[in-house]
Amino acid sequence: MSAVGQNPNRLSLIREAFWLEWATLAWMLVEGTVAISAALVAGSLSLLAFGIDSLIELLSAALLIWRLTVELRRGEEFSERAEQVSARIGGALLFALATYVVLSAAWSLWVRREQEFSLTGLVVTLAAIPIMYFLSKRKLSVADRLGSRAMRADAIESVACGYLSGVVAIGLIARLIAGFWWIDAVTSLGIVWFLVKEAREAWSGDACCDESG
Repeated sequence: MSAVGQNPNRLSLIREAFWLEWATLAWMLVEGTVAISAALVAGSLSLLAFGIDSLIELLSAALLIWRLTVELRRGEEFSERAEQVSARIGGALLFALATYVVLSAAWSLWVRREQEFSLTGLVVTLAAIPIMYFLSKRKLSVADRLGSRAMRADAIESVACGYLSGVVAIGLIARLIAGFWWIDAVTSLGIVWFLVKEAREAWSGDACCDESG
């Protein structure tokens, strides 16, 4: 019998984690496709960054599904290697996202690039806020109880997505009402420190959760 089979409570958490990650995959496919398409039409750098973040989170969710599958098939004691690999890749994705946010914001401010208003972009970003709030809250709770740094890194991706969706929505509304071309670039920088902090913890393997699971 596998280690998971000997621990019904942990098995229940694994199943919830699977549900959360598959839900993330489904939404990210929709969100990324719509956001990138709308960004290309409107010439919006912030909306494009939001779409790229969706692709990063889609990859992160797929990574977590692999890590959870390893534990289900081989047991908790065999999942440590998968946990370490997932946590490091998750940390790298967070570093990549932080770098992209900084570079895209700096470029937007340097060239004074203006974006057109996108109703489609506004709808998808507003829809993402409650969805990401729910997913990130549940993921953080499950990650804490599983003692999984990898899932926490994935949850932070969801937090970042929710934050960026709010930033992009504000930028689109500000552009429509007042013509503020710079607001999305400036406000998007507010999350960089948070992304870097969580990326360092995931990459270095610092304890962030209850390792007892």
